[in-house]
Amino acid sequence: MVRRKQEKKRKPPFGMPKGIVLLATPEGWRHTVLTVEGGMLCGRLADVPVNADPAQARAAAAAMVVGLAHDFHEKRVAVTWDPPQEPESWTAQVTVALASPNTCD
Repeated sequence: MVRRKQEKKRKPPFGMPKGIVLLATPEGWRHTVLTVEGGMLCGRLADVPVNADPAQARAAAAAMVVGLAHDFHEKRVAVTWDPPQEPESWTAQVTVALASPNTCD
């Protein structure tokens, strides 16, 4: 009998996203992704121009987090933006999306 070598699943390089903070700065759009485990992933939205509309920056940040959750955690997530509390600053909640009955996850 031949045994298959079991692949060891590697721990993702960061935790599961739970929130986003998006800031408009003179240098460009900055983001912080907050994780369930208490970590933070900070950076700049490189593909978004400095003078981009806030809606474009929010869409790019949401797409980034959705992609990260899918690629590293194999989860579908939904991003819900909170009403703005301060100018040039936005926050969002990230939740695991429920699978529809017709899909296999």
